[in-house]
Amino acid sequence: MKKYIDTGKKDTRSGFGAGLTELGRTNPNVVALCADLVGSLKMDDFIKENPERFFQVGIAEANMMGLAAGMTIGGKIPFTGTFANFSTGRVYDQIRQSIAYSGKNVKICASHAGITLGEDGATHQILEDIGLMKMLPGMTVINPCDFNQTKAATLAIAEHEGPVYLRFGRPAVANFTPEDQKFEIGKALQLTEGTDVTIIATGHLVWEALLAAEALEAKGISAEVINIHTIKPLDDAAILASVAKTGCVVTCEEHNFLGGLGESVSRVLVKNNPVPQEFVATNDTFGESGTPAQLMEKYGLNNKAIEEAVVKVLKRK
Repeated sequence: MKKYIDTGKKDTRSGFGAGLTELGRTNPNVVALCADLVGSLKMDDFIKENPERFFQVGIAEANMMGLAAGMTIGGKIPFTGTFANFSTGRVYDQIRQSIAYSGKNVKICASHAGITLGEDGATHQILEDIGLMKMLPGMTVINPCDFNQTKAATLAIAEHEGPVYLRFGRPAVANFTPEDQKFEIGKALQLTEGTDVTIIATGHLVWEALLAAEALEAKGISAEVINIHTIKPLDDAAILASVAKTGCVVTCEEHNFLGGLGESVSRVLVKNNPVPQEFVATNDTFGESGTPAQLMEKYGLNNKAIEEAVVKVLKRK
């Protein structure tokens, strides 16, 4: 099995900041808006270099979405920045009516997603945002796995015409994908080859899936790991090609199992090739305050939980 190396832990939100800064230098139509969270969204360098292309709207997220929608009419490519909770739940009506319905070219960039927001607790940890956004017609939904992939995704969505939801996180996590990677929206990445089980993961759970696959290999279980960075549009072909070999699947996400990646995969399977599936996700619950590691352990979102799900699904083949 191919081994992936953690080159040094970095937060994915810094990958967004690095990508936005690069876009500021290369694409004059890119503008940025923030709802009083510049430091958290790592927008500082973009602002220093492009002060005339940055708009601080304050704690007025709904207004930010309306402003962004309007800016697209003049040919600008607005990137909005705030926490995932405030990027989706708080402003869902504005996104639906002003951005998605009319197909506005707004990039909704959401940090501090999932349970790894940590100590701020359940009110700030959104675990339903993927479901909210993927249900909007025409909305592209992207959830990259590390710093390098988040930077690459940020650059890619500027070239994509139409609304995008880009989801990333707060904590420092393993940085293991290539620095010079080409990010192709809607194209899954097969990270390992396997014959016994398909592990489909997104976001922070991709590294955990690789750790689980390595441990499973030591036990004689061959796991194929697929990185689904684009949840919508989903790479149906990659999923079906893998499960045709393995005959079962485990989906892994830092999100409620209701409405997330796992349900999207289930739709593909039930229409084409029904096979046993297990879900590594939160189980219809809110989070609570704690360190990211504590919460990932408590809510079963780590490599150990993935290993257990694989053992369970193999018994159902």
